[in-house]
Amino acid sequence: MDTFLPPIERPGGLLKKLAYFVTRRQFGKVLTPLKVHSARLPIAFGLFYGKVSRLDKKLSLPIETILLIREQVARLNVCLFCTDIGRTFAINAKMNEAKFDAVEQYRTSALFSEKERAALDYVTELTVDKKVNPDTFARLVRHYSEREICEIVWLVATEHLYNLTNIGLNIHSDMLCDLTRRNQKQATGA
Repeated sequence: MDTFLPPIERPGGLLKKLAYFVTRRQFGKVLTPLKVHSARLPIAFGLFYGKVSRLDKKLSLPIETILLIREQVARLNVCLFCTDIGRTFAINAKMNEAKFDAVEQYRTSALFSEKERAALDYVTELTVDKKVNPDTFARLVRHYSEREICEIVWLVATEHLYNLTNIGLNIHSDMLCDLTRRNQKQATGA
């Protein structure tokens, strides 16, 4: 499937060219959302996405929890690009891929703790129903601080931003997981 708008392969402006260079260097290719969405907007929009990424680094939640929450929201929203890039970050961080494979079965999989189940139940309800059952919130409160709960809400909200941008423009997976695995094999000589 093609994106609804054609990718811009040669952007105008020094900052956009720099963004292409940086993502090509980081991921081995220029990301489709950058070529389809961000290239058509003033640079401030791209800087906003960078700001979201920098703010994510200030979260106190463990990186695995952050990625699991983003994965669940992207999976529920069927954002193939976001599930792909999220998994790529998990691969690069050498996280348990089986856990990410099992996120759809988090309620019954032994790979997930009760704490993780509470967070994933919360984000699932918030994503699907746009509201949360008080009992679900009460379970969340037993495992997470007020700050962490606000961080979880931040992750859901910002993941929706990414998901809807990609879904709205018919942007699918960039196959980043395959590219990452191939690069890791080449680096280790495997």
